[in-house]
Amino acid sequence: MTKDKKVIVVLPAYNAAKTLKMTLDAIPKGIADEVILVDDASKDDTVETAKKLGLRVFTHSKNLGYGGNQKTCYQEALKLGADIAVMVHPDFQYDPVFIPQLIQPLVNGECDAVFGSRMKIPSNALKGGMPYWKFVANIFLTKLENFILGNNLTEYHSGFRAYGKKVMQLPLRLNSDDFVFDTEIIVQMKIAKMKIKEIPISTKYFPEASQISFKRSVEYGLAILGVLGKYILFKSGIKKYKQFEV
Repeated sequence: MTKDKKVIVVLPAYNAAKTLKMTLDAIPKGIADEVILVDDASKDDTVETAKKLGLRVFTHSKNLGYGGNQKTCYQEALKLGADIAVMVHPDFQYDPVFIPQLIQPLVNGECDAVFGSRMKIPSNALKGGMPYWKFVANIFLTKLENFILGNNLTEYHSGFRAYGKKVMQLPLRLNSDDFVFDTEIIVQMKIAKMKIKEIPISTKYFPEASQISFKRSVEYGLAILGVLGKYILFKSGIKKYKQFEV
């Protein structure tokens, strides 16, 4: 089904030793040419576990953050000749069973990125255990982001995504090392006139699945507003930002 496209699954990992094997076991057999893991200075046995499972492992000597981890993921995927990179969180919050549906539009040349959306069927998010306050905040921020960017996405905050090579070649190194990286890459795609598709997915919230606190969620929301402000200034010609010169 990949039509000679090289598919690499990238696992941005931090303290994922307990859930790594179940995540790996859930990846459909034969769907990926390779699975790589980037460890962001975990304090547990993530690196040792990954090596025992036969993964190609890249490590950070210090914690760079979620965005910093992704930057390494896509850099290494490109070095390995990836046409498509699928980001799967190794905490098993997002079910890898959806990978075939996620990559198919990219294989067919229909778009540049595909997001797995928890909000395409909103009840899926709540059934999976998403806290209600996070559910409401997700809807509010998505509506605001759609309004400002002129998109029609059901969710901007999914951590289950597939990117084509052109997206990975954007100036991602200029983006944040924090969670807002995911929004910045969407803005870069918008400016570059790249197309995003979505598929509905289900997720699971449980103790081992990484979740950011309410305080960090507020900080994340404010960071998103900052990125949207930068986009408005950039598009209006008031200020230039190198990360948006794509």
